[in-house]
Amino acid sequence: MSGIPEDVSKAWNERKGPIILTTVDQHGVPNAIYATCVKMLENDSIVIADNYFSKTRHNILAGSRGSVLFITNDGKAFQLKGTIEYHKEGDIFDDMKKWNPQKHPGHAAAVVKVEEVYSGAQKLS
Repeated sequence: MSGIPEDVSKAWNERKGPIILTTVDQHGVPNAIYATCVKMLENDSIVIADNYFSKTRHNILAGSRGSVLFITNDGKAFQLKGTIEYHKEGDIFDDMKKWNPQKHPGHAAAVVKVEEVYSGAQKLS
């Protein structure tokens, strides 16, 4: 794992609006969703609360890799790519239930284990 560079971690704290989570199905068809209930972990992972996943959940459980796209308040875009884990119990799930708003179901926590980081076409790690 290459990890998330420090400047990208700082940019995460300056992101504007929701992130976009992209997965692919077993035929290579992409699926992209907006997600607002997200958190960056210190171990270079992004946690996304599964509040209303459908195709996304199916793709993750079928082994899809994924990407997270976000933009900062000053308009700089970052894309983080990696494998995805799906947690329905355990420490990551329990932590997600603490910060995920109670009005959302929080069925599970999807964790993107970041392996590559880009800003535009430039690979950062």
